[in-house]
Amino acid sequence: MMADTSKKISELRQDLVCGDWVVIAVGRGKRPHAFSGAPATFEEPREMCPFENFSGSDAPQPVLQSGSVSVIPNKFPAFAKGVCRVFSKEGPYTFADGVGIHEVFVLKDHARYIPELSLEEMSDLIRAYRDRYKTVSREECIAYVLIFHNHGREAGASIAHPHSQLVAMPVIPPDVARSVEGSKRYFREHGKCVHCEMVQYELVSKKRLVDENEKFVAFTPFASKIAFETRIFPKVHQSVFEMLEDGDVTLLAEILQRSVARLKKGLNDPAYNFFIHTAPVGDVSRYDHYHWHIEILPKTSVWAGVEIGTGIEISAIMPEEAAEFLRNITV
Repeated sequence: MMADTSKKISELRQDLVCGDWVVIAVGRGKRPHAFSGAPATFEEPREMCPFENFSGSDAPQPVLQSGSVSVIPNKFPAFAKGVCRVFSKEGPYTFADGVGIHEVFVLKDHARYIPELSLEEMSDLIRAYRDRYKTVSREECIAYVLIFHNHGREAGASIAHPHSQLVAMPVIPPDVARSVEGSKRYFREHGKCVHCEMVQYELVSKKRLVDENEKFVAFTPFASKIAFETRIFPKVHQSVFEMLEDGDVTLLAEILQRSVARLKKGLNDPAYNFFIHTAPVGDVSRYDHYHWHIEILPKTSVWAGVEIGTGIEISAIMPEEAAEFLRNITV
């Protein structure tokens, strides 16, 4: 007997850049509001917060003050100053010291998160991201600079006070390397930037479009790794984040803040991570094919046996439906 295929159970979609497959499990039939859980925001007493006082003798001294944002060294860094690129061997294994830089972007207000910031304060944060990226990327030993933001304990935020982080490391992370290689391969085969191709298609089709302004566009990826994943791209091709111009800082702040606010309002304040994917540090001409962007990943699912055993991620809502839901939220 032939199986009844009139109702689709799932759909495999391939990421255009890295070639990874994802599964859109449409047969699970989840509606957007089914992804709402308990709010991720948590409270801590102001007097116990390590980010509330920078004036004591043992307080970290800011390396940058950008309006309402202070940038300080991380007290418990994953990477620290040291001797560059000294690799050692143990049998067949290779290791090296974690040489690099780890900093924290501390927002001024203890209990106002990104959706509650003024546009000026959000612009201060974006400007601090860019300015520290520019400075740190020129330091010796650095191969890649990652800027990221965790919201909620499920996303890895151990301190309630809103903050972002910068990690500069001596190696190119594997996820970035695969993205860069995929971008290079597409350019070699088609003579075009793969991300520019996606941006132009999404602007025309509008099926996965969430938001746009004069310089930036936000959409749910065709091969979304998780439900309500959103990516923000500059409309004009730029390979590295430091190319963000002064006049575009507020426009990026605006669309990033609105994207996060949509998640908060539509999904009851979920935990999320966002990070900036940019070309590696060094000769920018080597990475002309790449296109920097921001990825926003709400914690709408948990990896289980299939995901862990295969590396194939499963989303329980069509990206098109997720985009429509987010697009219709007024913020």
